[in-house]
Amino acid sequence: MTPMLMLISGFVAILAVTFGVMMLAAGPSRQDKRVEQRLAVIQAGAARMDTIEIDAANLLRSTSSSRFGWLDTSFEKYSIWKNLQKFVMQSGVNSTASGLMVQSVAMAIIGLLLSLITYPELWVEIVAGCILGSLPWIRIAWARSRKVKAFNTDLPEAIDMLARALRAGHAMSSAIEMVGNSAGAATAEEFAEVFRQQNFGLPLREALLQMLDRVPSADLRVLVTAIIVQRETGGNLVEVMDRTVFLIRERQRIQGDIRIQTAQGRLTGWILSLMPIGLMGIINIIDPGYSKILLTDPFGRKLIYTGLGLIVIGGLIIRKIVNGVDV
Repeated sequence: MTPMLMLISGFVAILAVTFGVMMLAAGPSRQDKRVEQRLAVIQAGAARMDTIEIDAANLLRSTSSSRFGWLDTSFEKYSIWKNLQKFVMQSGVNSTASGLMVQSVAMAIIGLLLSLITYPELWVEIVAGCILGSLPWIRIAWARSRKVKAFNTDLPEAIDMLARALRAGHAMSSAIEMVGNSAGAATAEEFAEVFRQQNFGLPLREALLQMLDRVPSADLRVLVTAIIVQRETGGNLVEVMDRTVFLIRERQRIQGDIRIQTAQGRLTGWILSLMPIGLMGIINIIDPGYSKILLTDPFGRKLIYTGLGLIVIGGLIIRKIVNGVDV
């Protein structure tokens, strides 16, 4: 195989692997699908909503076009691309799916070229390209996780504030405005956006469902579902919110207990994953030529690749076992 053909093959493989991993990460989980199905049933009862009012509200909200907006326009008809856009939006990062895809491809090319210059081996080039190409998406996933965690932490207090405002006689829109002005930073921003959307003429149902799209929080799903069901069937909204905040706090308490109980399993996973690498580093410090044959001999390099692959697979299995409890 010629070097040019190897370069092209490695580049195509990197693109395929990176894009496939991002598709899987951006896709909805099984729990998300179940919740979306339940919300779809609720939404079906309001299918005759005045869409002209919603369209006018969306037109009033101006959005800045990205530098690579033509990519979004070209791929927006595909559901996978919409999932990517939603994934980026949920992170709160000022970027778009097209911009991050371009960054990912650029980083993958840099990794491919660096490995081609320093260590011209096909598997090394593919791995280096995949690692660097996934860095922008890892940053997005980390920002998304941090945002959801901060939102869940502040949400019970925000619901309490909402219930107190309703108990004092305020309308729902006024109560949402109060939460947007006085709650914790993570929840205040989202509730303030709901209030702004209502001012633009968007119905409360749509504004809440859009907030649920922006924040993939299971606790927020409980609140939004409770409010929508109460508005459809009637009842005491304050009492519903009191029960909702109790349910959310109990759920968070149980999650904390589970995290404490599984701390040993997580630590075991990290130790088992890092121990071979650490031991190899220590042995090479003590005896610099001990593992030289693994780097110079072709079969030794294959052993290194196989070992790293098995370490990654083992770490993922341990992570799946530890995080397998769903509350």
